[in-house]
Amino acid sequence: MLIYFVIQSTLYMFELSTKNSHMKILIINPPHLSIGSRMANEHLPPLGLLSIGGPLIDAGHEVKLLDADYYNYKIDRVVQLILEDNPDVILLGHSGSTSAQPIINEITKGVRQQNEHIQIIIGGVFPTYHWKEILEDNPQIDYVVCGEGEEIVLNLIEALENKTYPEPIKGLAFRINGIPYKTAPAPNIQNLDDFRVGWELMKGYNYTYWGKRKAVVIQFSRGCPYPCTYCGQSLFWKKWRHRSAQSLADEMEMLHKEYGVLVFNFADENPSSNPKAWREFLEALVAKNLKLILVGSIRADNIVRDADFLHLYKKAGFERFLLGIENYDEVVLEKIKKAGTISKDKEAIQLLRKHNILSMATYVVGFGEERTRDFYNSWKQLVSYDPDQIQLLYVTPHKWTPYFDEVKEKEIILTDQRKWDYKHQVIKTQYLKPWKVILYVKLIEISVQLRPKALKRLFFHKEARLRSAMRWYTNIGRRVWFWELYQFFFVTKLLRSSEKVKMKDFWK
Repeated sequence: MLIYFVIQSTLYMFELSTKNSHMKILIINPPHLSIGSRMANEHLPPLGLLSIGGPLIDAGHEVKLLDADYYNYKIDRVVQLILEDNPDVILLGHSGSTSAQPIINEITKGVRQQNEHIQIIIGGVFPTYHWKEILEDNPQIDYVVCGEGEEIVLNLIEALENKTYPEPIKGLAFRINGIPYKTAPAPNIQNLDDFRVGWELMKGYNYTYWGKRKAVVIQFSRGCPYPCTYCGQSLFWKKWRHRSAQSLADEMEMLHKEYGVLVFNFADENPSSNPKAWREFLEALVAKNLKLILVGSIRADNIVRDADFLHLYKKAGFERFLLGIENYDEVVLEKIKKAGTISKDKEAIQLLRKHNILSMATYVVGFGEERTRDFYNSWKQLVSYDPDQIQLLYVTPHKWTPYFDEVKEKEIILTDQRKWDYKHQVIKTQYLKPWKVILYVKLIEISVQLRPKALKRLFFHKEARLRSAMRWYTNIGRRVWFWELYQFFFVTKLLRSSEKVKMKDFWK
């Protein structure tokens, strides 16, 4: 069997020869570059697709990786390359699945118009919850994988190979007599070490991050035990699970020694949910003395909780953590069930600085009906926190989250689903025009980053590696800052005040 992987903006073909191959299969992550990646001219490998690829290779299939993200191919070029290879099956998915879905639809329509025989399979978070609408509106798509894909895809490929009916396969949506149908949910993968990542599919790509350093995305855990209403992690993954500490440490050692990987970007929402398992992993990695660079996301209160062994974080190689601050108002934090406090957020940043680990504070606009004073209060809070870096985002309600029910009656200003990526305002604000919102956001970003304290760390931090990391991020951020203003005022099309679309009417 031949399996292809196409990643959302690059197409490079890599072929592995195996025995007993019977089908050509293509897994596609369509072209969908973030502004930051484009500005940095750096790319990380698609962990989700590699995770699907490993089990398929181990099952004896021949796998190809077409990374469309890497080369930023246009949709027509992606379709052309698919048709030239003429696979039996293609699979498509992307980590930013909401904004990627329209691109997936275009690619698959282009393929189907010229080839009626290719089986088309898609997966991801958005398709998992919108499978019915996708199948109703996109007759070219044959199957939707709902949930974790490793085992579901294996079972589906086996059924297609053997020409057997897919109804017994759990976690799958398709049509029966033209009517969308979904099977029972697939159980969680209990042991994440049962399915390996197909790292060999990276051959031929120079994936870099953190200033042109060889890099990969890696995962210690899946899921999140916290019930934040705006986040779908706990719903999609259902249960927090983690890999074997020693197994992951061994895998990172292999990637460092055999692939030259220096930077590991953790995809976990919160890898430290189980402090005992997390500490065991840190100790296993420290024991290897690999001199790596690690970056990731973590809850601020977990940093405070782990104050006694934060030195292990540093020894393992962590250089930066993203902390979800989200809002300055504890009433809002309670409403969205953030389960955090302002005092712990601030303490976490101070603890990270004490151990020479950078902090990036993310702040979300749109949880309330902000006025000018709310943006001023947000700015004051961020200044008082004194993070090393900040990133402002816009709340983006997804239909499957509890937060959607809270805002479904609100109007939206942006109907281009490709821009539902947390970097564009979606919900209409009652008191401020969109142009004022983006100006306030940009003023907060630039004023916090240009404070004397921040500039002093940027140029004179005692640790050279951290100075380099901050300069790298600042150079990208400077270009993105201007680019986002340009896009807002000259490219992005917002609804006029006379055009009223409610959130509940946008999604079926």
